[in-house]
Amino acid sequence: MTLPLAITTMAGGFIFPFLIRLVWGKMVDEWGMAGGYMAAGFIVGLSWTLNHGVGLMYQTGPAWVDMAFAAFSGLFVASALSGDNVGKGLVNAFFAIVGGTIGGLILSMMI
Repeated sequence: MTLPLAITTMAGGFIFPFLIRLVWGKMVDEWGMAGGYMAAGFIVGLSWTLNHGVGLMYQTGPAWVDMAFAAFSGLFVASALSGDNVGKGLVNAFFAIVGGTIGGLILSMMI
């Protein structure tokens, strides 16, 4: 991987958790549940389009953890640096891994 590809990949990985932390809560506070759905569509859709559609992120091999891992790691580090309770985040991460594993197993049985 060349240096420009590494820089754009890091920028692409940063955009997703940054938008989640910056915009999602405010949209939910303003518009309630509808704001959460709009934030989900806007943030995930925009980030996916930039990273995969436009090609901001460089990938080799399977891409089954890219955006989920970027969201987890970015939000976890932001929470740790801002002084939030990271213990709750670790519990959520554990259950997300368990749920993702079960979902992956079920999906692999269907294919």
